[in-house]
Amino acid sequence: MPIEPQPVSIDPRGRRAVRMALGTALCTAISFGLDMPIPMIAPVLAVLLMASMNRPMSIKAATGLVLVLLLTTGSGLLLSPILRDYAFSGVLLIGLCVFLAFRYGMRGGNNLASLFLIIGLTMISAAGTIDVAVAAVVIEALAKGMIVAIVVMRGCHALLPEPATVPVRPPAPVLPMHEANRLALRATLVVLPAFLLTLNDPLGFMPIILKSVSLGRQSCETAARGAARELLGSTLLGGALAIIFWCVLSVWVNLWTFFLWMLLFGLVTARNFYRLSPTRHPPSFWLNTLVTLVILLGQSVQDSIAGKDVYTAFAVRMGLFIAIALYACLMLQVLTRAKPAHGSGIFHRSVLRRLKRSSPCQHQTR
Repeated sequence: MPIEPQPVSIDPRGRRAVRMALGTALCTAISFGLDMPIPMIAPVLAVLLMASMNRPMSIKAATGLVLVLLLTTGSGLLLSPILRDYAFSGVLLIGLCVFLAFRYGMRGGNNLASLFLIIGLTMISAAGTIDVAVAAVVIEALAKGMIVAIVVMRGCHALLPEPATVPVRPPAPVLPMHEANRLALRATLVVLPAFLLTLNDPLGFMPIILKSVSLGRQSCETAARGAARELLGSTLLGGALAIIFWCVLSVWVNLWTFFLWMLLFGLVTARNFYRLSPTRHPPSFWLNTLVTLVILLGQSVQDSIAGKDVYTAFAVRMGLFIAIALYACLMLQVLTRAKPAHGSGIFHRSVLRRLKRSSPCQHQTR
């Protein structure tokens, strides 16, 4: 009898790492080459898309995602007048909405929609306190960055398709309500101080919002025991890689060298993210490292184009990033210690079960 050939299993991690690095580099080159507003947004969105999806996005899904982005980020415009005229009430309302957005993502909702809603509630509302036109520019930058990231993602999948034998990534597990509430509160408390800082100078501190949202998402996946190593370590490593990147880029400043160096640095982090080079750090550590690298480097390039002191601005920005990471570690430690023991409280299940079993007559005789 003829023996049917067995299908050869192909490890898709190598292709995924190349796709992530190539997509990040292409988005960086396109956004800076076309002089897009806030050009670092496109590569950041590309990193998040590549990390969360292992299949190309269909045109219908891509159109829906762009519409969701416009609707969710536009929500910040509605809150800008409240934030401008009634600052305390506005901050409380935005904090509540951010908490609900984080919880929505943890309870089985669309993580990308949750991310865009958080960005809209923070970045857009803060920019709207200056002028509605400034907020409209930020929304335009987010929409253009998303379109570029989706197009580049489809192109990378066309060049390096996912093996047909690899199953589709299963959806993230739905957390119980009490656990989702606790993690959403922790992530909200990480984001809010950066949001308050951004209100003082929305245009200057816009990268701080992206960094705090990234740390907030990472705090949902990080245990308190290794919080300092993951949150602070990934921030410091991203800053160190940004410094090395800037030094090698200064040797020959060109858009093509910018693309090639970003491709190389993206490959280094993507290999660790997909566990091709196993380390003791989880994938979230390397994802936050790459996001930090893109934000710091993109803002430094913009400072150089604007004629600002790049090194002073980088030192201030890096100091703020470290402060936010330390604060995030503190929140993880405090809220983890304050976490009630499982089943404790006056409504403990066993207590309720005993009360149900015992009748009023038994209580009276006792």
